[in-house]
Amino acid sequence: MSKSEYKAKIWTLEFAIIFLFHFIVMFSMYSTLVTIGSTAIENYGAAPSTAGFVASVFIVGVLIGRALTGYQVNNMGAQKIMYIGTVFFFITYALYFINGGLYFLIAVRLLNGIATGVISTALNTLATISVPPERRGEGISHFSLSMVLGSAIGPFLSFLILEHISFNTMLIYIGIAVLAVSLMLPLVRINNTMRPEGAPRGRFVMIDKDVLPMGFSILFMGLAYSAVLSFLNLYAIELDLVTAASIFFLVYSAAILLTRPVTGRMLDRYGANIIIYPSFIIMAAGFFTLGQATAGGVLLLAGFLIGLGFGNFQSVAQAVCVKIAKRENVGLATSTFFIMLEIGLGFGPFFLGMIVPSTGYGGLYQLLVLSIAAGLIIFHMVYGRHEKKHEI
Repeated sequence: MSKSEYKAKIWTLEFAIIFLFHFIVMFSMYSTLVTIGSTAIENYGAAPSTAGFVASVFIVGVLIGRALTGYQVNNMGAQKIMYIGTVFFFITYALYFINGGLYFLIAVRLLNGIATGVISTALNTLATISVPPERRGEGISHFSLSMVLGSAIGPFLSFLILEHISFNTMLIYIGIAVLAVSLMLPLVRINNTMRPEGAPRGRFVMIDKDVLPMGFSILFMGLAYSAVLSFLNLYAIELDLVTAASIFFLVYSAAILLTRPVTGRMLDRYGANIIIYPSFIIMAAGFFTLGQATAGGVLLLAGFLIGLGFGNFQSVAQAVCVKIAKRENVGLATSTFFIMLEIGLGFGPFFLGMIVPSTGYGGLYQLLVLSIAAGLIIFHMVYGRHEKKHEI
């Protein structure tokens, strides 16, 4: 194999290990995210609102982890951050097995979320720099499937196996899987350019100022998608479509799996606009369809459209953020992308929940077409109309 051929590869051994480790960490995150609420109710008699907070505080932790890590990736290197995050993950994960009461569980969720945010930011940075620059869009599209698969398979399997085993036993199985994959990490040798030893650190920053304008487009899209994560089950119960809702995210993931490899290559060849503008439109159509759902088939069609739209938006938007940022700020740009996305995902349900009494769930989904439109307008003003100046 020639040197040029080797450089053109995406699926190297290191990329595969990074992908697998990120998948299993996301699997762990989403498995507990959808099951911890019922566990808090059963074990501690938590009110439903408190149980929801036990679940969502994890996202706050992830957000904190990303905010702290983006800056440190440039100073310490993504590889070192990955190891620190992994050790912290296992320490905080072990705390789940201590019965310290409800408030202790909330603290554990927050700390484990921070560890997950640290690991994810480091792995996303390593994945971005491990692929050839001319195939970066395709590489990011491939890598982001690790999160898609984790967010779909995690909830599906956790619901399935919890019918036969306890929550703590499930945690043990997940912990063993994370440990098994983490033992492969010494094979990952790539690293980003670190701050030269003795060079001044510079001031602490959480957000890349060059990426921030694009970040508001990501925030509005995350705000819309948060309504799917938070209210879909309640909406399905209201419509008596619980069976269809149980496979909604599998259909969502299938749409992404079918299209990401193609859209990744299109991104490298033709740029972001050819993918991202249709993504906004298709996602808006998905939300309008979801708001009109009266049958299981319509609900699943909405899931497929939202997968095509939001799923491909995520990977392209991340590639755009990396492109906009300075070369030495890949880690900070990646962190900024996820921070803005998770602000929308994490805080969206709180504000959207205030609207539900007036609109109903169906009306809320249709109203969120406006949030998607806001994201489209911001993207066009910040990047879309200038794309010829920024080749991906």
